[in-house]
Amino acid sequence: MEKYVVINADDFGMMREVNEAVRRAHTEGVLTSASIMVNMGAAEEAVAMAKELPGLGVGVHLNLSKAKPICKEPVVKCLLNRDGEFGLSKLKLFVLSMCSDEVRRAALAELGAQIQWLVDKGIQPTHLDSHYHIHSFPGLFSIVCRLASRFKIGAIRWVYEPKKVGGKPWPMSSDRGKGKARLYRALGRINRFQNEDFLKSGAFLGIAHTGRIDVNFFKAAALYNYAAVTEVMAHPAVNSERFDSQTGLQREAELKGLCDERAKRQFSDSQIKLVHYGRL
Repeated sequence: MEKYVVINADDFGMMREVNEAVRRAHTEGVLTSASIMVNMGAAEEAVAMAKELPGLGVGVHLNLSKAKPICKEPVVKCLLNRDGEFGLSKLKLFVLSMCSDEVRRAALAELGAQIQWLVDKGIQPTHLDSHYHIHSFPGLFSIVCRLASRFKIGAIRWVYEPKKVGGKPWPMSSDRGKGKARLYRALGRINRFQNEDFLKSGAFLGIAHTGRIDVNFFKAAALYNYAAVTEVMAHPAVNSERFDSQTGLQREAELKGLCDERAKRQFSDSQIKLVHYGRL
């Protein structure tokens, strides 16, 4: 059985330090894909960079949690705070997206505008994922599937991380990470029941080990993961001073792991093809 791995950097376009890490991890390392936060300050730079990296798959990192919206229509006001930025907590968004038609209409308008922004820049997205995995919320997942169909996008991230990833022989993960993985594993099951047409992977890695994506993690991903198609999520960045101390160091460490020659060899030796969603 042929095995494929998509290694995606989230937060492309968040800031220059993330953009530079994406460029480096792709040209020097194992990164195959990145998803752009189109409403963030370095999104234009990310687009220009992506056009110079034809082998990089580019998705949309859908965002209803940070900064200001792309859509200028009044319908999105229910998602915003007094400063005109996204203001709903993840819990409120989870609940309201299931029981409020107003919030669902706003989400459809804003998420559609975010995808359209990237298409208008001349990039056809290879896939859709989201900040804080909000696309996996049952009330939003059907909307994201609708948008994937409208924009002819073939893949949506499936946030199902197998339970075994949190234990041996995988590297040690945090209890907090395991708890998040358990939550999103449940949402992933619901998503597959809702609509499996856009779910192209058999496993998703990186929740339990967020901030710990290093060469040992890639070794485990090459040796102990048996899905035919797997997505690995990473959050690399350069210059840790732009983040809080722990997050910054974790992002720099992830960049180091992505660029480690041993990671390349592990996948090559295991006869795993590194691809992006557009090449599946």
